[in-house]
Amino acid sequence: MLVMKRIWSFCLLIFVLLWSGEAFAGELSERLANFPQWEKLTSVQPASGDLVYPEWMAGSWKLTSTLVDLAAPLAPEIVTPGFEGNRRQLNQPVSFVVRFVKQQPHISGFKIFPQIDYKSPILVADRAFNSLNLARAYLGDEAVLLVKVDPDSPNRQITFLRSSRQLVSIVTARATETTFDSKFITTEVFQQLFKGGSRPYLNSVESTTAYHKLPTSNPVIEADQVTAVYLSPQDPDYFKAGSRPVALYRYRLEFIPQELSTSPKE
Repeated sequence: MLVMKRIWSFCLLIFVLLWSGEAFAGELSERLANFPQWEKLTSVQPASGDLVYPEWMAGSWKLTSTLVDLAAPLAPEIVTPGFEGNRRQLNQPVSFVVRFVKQQPHISGFKIFPQIDYKSPILVADRAFNSLNLARAYLGDEAVLLVKVDPDSPNRQITFLRSSRQLVSIVTARATETTFDSKFITTEVFQQLFKGGSRPYLNSVESTTAYHKLPTSNPVIEADQVTAVYLSPQDPDYFKAGSRPVALYRYRLEFIPQELSTSPKE
């Protein structure tokens, strides 16, 4: 039972982390400011290619993630599995290593954004590396076998767990925004399918993160992240929930260059 609760917690955290266009000006920053009064986003665009990050996020980082708030807007009528157990993670920092790397753009179909130089390398998250480290930080090294990203799409990945369990995550939509004070805000919406339990469990997750580069070395980057969980159409409470999330989790993220870290998790 403890292992399953940790898996549910991990399913909410895999985030990972501009191909599909900008959000309406200020919408994402306003969204974060309005926590926990959320509805489903309507301005996201279908995900194509990978999420492109600013140059100041390049390199390897010790990331410390701390759950600082959570809410179940539709409780007690609707509560997601593991929500109450996640309260024990409040203000408990978890650290692991992540990295952002240069690679050639992954293009499928026609080049529909003529303003983009498709020959120049872009900065993206190393999704397999980051997700594996995140999973092992929360579940333990022995619980996680490997993470595979679809070679034909950076937006689909599978996390293989012990006892033949799998978490399939597919990014379906995203948006980005750059604020007047130079915060880089991203939103990714993805479908999660957890297989291997008594029955498959499917939901929709939105992860919105505001990154801010600091004039310090410890940390160099801080971020405010909110993960929202929505019911899938297969859930019997889907129409009762409507466009509202059934669970919200807010995290504080701090990035320190790996070479300055005394105890990185590789």
